[in-house]
Order: sequence, then structure tokens, then C-alpha cells
Amino acid sequence: MRTAIIFSALASIAFAAIPFLNEPDTGFNADVSPTGQLPALDSIKGIPDFEAVARRHMNVSDYSYYRTGAAGEFAYRRSLEIFDQVKLRPRTLVDVTNISLNTTIFGHEFSAPFFIAPAARAGLTHPRAELNLAEAAGAGNILYAPSLGSTKRIEEIAAVAAPGQVMFHQLYVSRNKTKFASDVKRIEAAGFKGIFVTVDNPIHGARTRESRYGWPSTTDSDPKFTWESYQELRNMTSLPVIPKGIQSVEDALLAVKCGAPGIYLSNHGARQLDTSQSPLEIAIEIYENAPEVFKETFVFADGGVRYGTDVLKLLALGVKAVGLGRPFMYSNLFGRQGVEHLIDILKEEIALDAANLGVAELKQLDTRWLNFGRLSAYVYKLDRS
Repeated sequence: MRTAIIFSALASIAFAAIPFLNEPDTGFNADVSPTGQLPALDSIKGIPDFEAVARRHMNVSDYSYYRTGAAGEFAYRRSLEIFDQVKLRPRTLVDVTNISLNTTIFGHEFSAPFFIAPAARAGLTHPRAELNLAEAAGAGNILYAPSLGSTKRIEEIAAVAAPGQVMFHQLYVSRNKTKFASDVKRIEAAGFKGIFVTVDNPIHGARTRESRYGWPSTTDSDPKFTWESYQELRNMTSLPVIPKGIQSVEDALLAVKCGAPGIYLSNHGARQLDTSQSPLEIAIEIYENAPEVFKETFVFADGGVRYGTDVLKLLALGVKAVGLGRPFMYSNLFGRQGVEHLIDILKEEIALDAANLGVAELKQLDTRWLNFGRLSAYVYKLDRS
């Protein structure tokens, strides 16, 4: 009994000694000038630097809208910290002089395996809002998927696309069936090439932080939307419809059974249900229970990604395209140049990290490059007998 008490006390001390860091201390001074001027863009050396600037430069209400997580924000914190629990296993003496990041998504060629994930209200950081994101994605040849909750209209965003640029669009399932059908038609008519339909928000999450500043605590989402409804949606459009918000191996298997052309692993930026699994943990759960999912459908994922190594870990598990939401919103404080700078930073990090991992081609990545044994004991075991 005494041993258990001592162990418990020591464990408490150990956990208490590891404070949560929203951004790591890498020597960046994010303080803005007395006139409110942003720091020089070339002083931004890593993706977390953008949030450090946003936290100091944005008004507290607008920043809280982006930053909020559900309830006590345990899921939000875990999404950032969980990547450290998966260790990389580098190989040496490999020719890594020419590493290509080129990626194919639904037959469309892109320059990198990451994309700008759907995130609402880009106008909170810049008056051109999503237009900066669309233009930067086109210039960098990466995928962008605007949110239906964007500041700019569907048609306005589509209008700034570069020649040949491919964008997907996120869709919320409105209770208003007329509006819902209209949203689908507008997305297709505007030239978007795919739809991410959000399935992880049947009702609004308990978002303590944002509610403190008066942001709406209701949603127009249809709580009656089911897998049968998903099939009806697929029949409404010729575009591929990817369910966004898959959070369990059971739903991943159901999506495959329903013929979904892809699935999107996400917990809505940890804004809906606190203590929900991070997308990295969801990917591990699927790999451990039904690895065939990664071969039978195209897998997207987002959540807590801040470094090139985060992208490589998800790719090694079988994810094909990795999204970032909040970081791109913060980078938009600097306008289109800020968004392009983030794209360049992440491309460089992925290339450098792949080289140091000993990966000459990204398609070589699989779980042999990872050690996630410390998480395996906590993975849900599905009885498939």
C-alpha cells in the first residue's frame, strides 16, 4: 500500500513537471512593436512562430475563436503533444540527394503531401481572408479546401484560382434541405473538384474558451445525418464526397463498405468532444485493427500538425494527404506572403526530415520507420471474428 502511495506521488510530480507548451521556446521573439506592427516575416522560422505572433497581435476574442478547444481542451493539447510519443527510426548511408514531395490526390498532381484544411472565418486575420489562402495554394501547387463557414463566398474564392488549380470544398449538412442542396450545387458549379462533408459535429461542442467572448453556441448542422444520408448526398453530385471527421476503426470500415472514395481522419480540431482521440491515434487504431483501409480508400488526416516530422509519421501509417488548419489561419496575418512562407517552411522541413530519416522517396514510408509501441497498449482492439 505504501509503495503504491509513493509511486502515485512520484507520478504526480513527474506529470506536473511537464507543462503544456502551446509553442516551444526556440528563441523567437514574437512581441509586436508599440505601433502594433508585425515582426518581419523572415523572422518566422517555424510553423509555431505564426501562432506566437497571432496570440500577441490579434484581439483576444478573435484569437480565442481560432484557438478554442472543447471543454478543458485536453484533446487539443494531446493532439499537439501526441506526436512525440511516436519515435522515428532513421536509416543511414542512403542516397537522399533528390527527394521529391510530389503527391497525387484523386488523380490531381500536387507539389507536396499536405494541404490547407477547412477552417472558418479567415477574415479574422486579414481582410482578403480566404482569397490569400487560395492564391498561395495555387502558387505553391498544394490543395486547399475552404470551409463553408468562410468569410468570402464560394464563388469569390473560386474566382481567384490559378489556371488549372484544383481545390476541394468543405460542406456542412444544413437542417434546411433547400440550403443544403443549394450549397452542393454552388460548390460544383464553382469548379471545386471534391467535397469534404463534415460528419463529426451533429451539434455544437462545449467550447468554453470561445463562448466566453460571445461566439455562437449553436449550429445549423443536421443531427439526423446518417450513413444513409451520406449515400443520398453522393447521389446529389458527380464530385467525390469524402466524410470528414472519421474517429474510429468501425466508422472507417463502414465508410469503405459504403464505397466512400476517401475518408478524412479528424476530431474537428478538438473543438467538438474533449478527450476524443487525436487523428494520429485514430490512424494507429485503424492500422492495428484494419490496415487494409489504407489500401482500399484514400485517407486524409489533420490535427495538431506543426512539423515536417508530424507529416512523415502520418504518411508512414498510411495517410496520403495531411492537413493543417489553425497554422494557416495564423499565417494569414501576414497576407498571402505569410501563407506562402508557411508552405515553403513545411516543404523544406519535410524534405530535410525525410533525408535525415534516410527516406529517398516518400512512397517508401511505412511503419518500419516508426516506433509507436508505447501507444499500442492503449489502442482499442476490435473484435472482427
